[in-house]
Amino acid sequence: MGCPSILSFKVLPTAAVIKGKMKDDSGIRCFQSLLIFGNVVIGLCGLALTAECIFFVSDQSGIYPLLEATDNDDIFGAAWIGIFAGFCLFVLSILGIIGIMKSNRRLLMVYLILMFIVYAFEVASAITAATQQNFFIPELFLKQMLEFYQNPNPINNDNLWKINGVTRTWNRFMLLNGCCGVNGPQDWQTYNSVFRQFNSDSAYPWPQQCCVMNSLGQPVNLDACKLGVAGYVNLNGCYDLMAGPMTRHAWGVAWFGFSILCWTFWVLLGSMFYWTRIEY
Repeated sequence: MGCPSILSFKVLPTAAVIKGKMKDDSGIRCFQSLLIFGNVVIGLCGLALTAECIFFVSDQSGIYPLLEATDNDDIFGAAWIGIFAGFCLFVLSILGIIGIMKSNRRLLMVYLILMFIVYAFEVASAITAATQQNFFIPELFLKQMLEFYQNPNPINNDNLWKINGVTRTWNRFMLLNGCCGVNGPQDWQTYNSVFRQFNSDSAYPWPQQCCVMNSLGQPVNLDACKLGVAGYVNLNGCYDLMAGPMTRHAWGVAWFGFSILCWTFWVLLGSMFYWTRIEY
């Protein structure tokens, strides 16, 4: 059997319940149970969102220095907002459950006001993460690689910080993942770069980190690597290894956040209706 109609019910506050003035209405109990279940889901989703965003900002793939060099790390800002919003959703879901069980108007009003504030923050986080997915294009990483990699002439301390971060990140990526440049070794030959200005093609046509390494971390055959012989130089680019994790995490932060917002909307709508039916 379904729940009885709840459109006309009135809920007395806790004090009235204690005095026995509240009727045993199965419709009220059913509606309360639905709202409590909705808040339980919100709380669990809030914890999951917090965990996901913490994993994101921990930068397991080590991409942050590359985004910092572009002066656009909004995706990390969205993740930090997601951490705040997720934890608040968990705490407020508990407050909402208590307010619903006690039929307390004041408690529910506090719950609704705070939940709408957190809701707005999560909307901002999800929108920012969704719009940043199109930011991770090959040209983004290519431009900063050509401009910052091993640049010996920083113009200020901020520029020096970016140069060191980009150089360190690229060296680590190329060594650990067996890749070279954004699209491949040809990037260092096709485009003008700071690296080529200070290294002749005969000496280093591309960074030594592009060479296939032995177990000691040394090029298997440095001369063959400089000549671009297959098997001695890594011919695949690093773009997919860089942009792939960032795009997946941005997608997760955005669309998981949107799904939480959709569920929360209906729970808040039901909570507002329930609040209006509680008598003073």
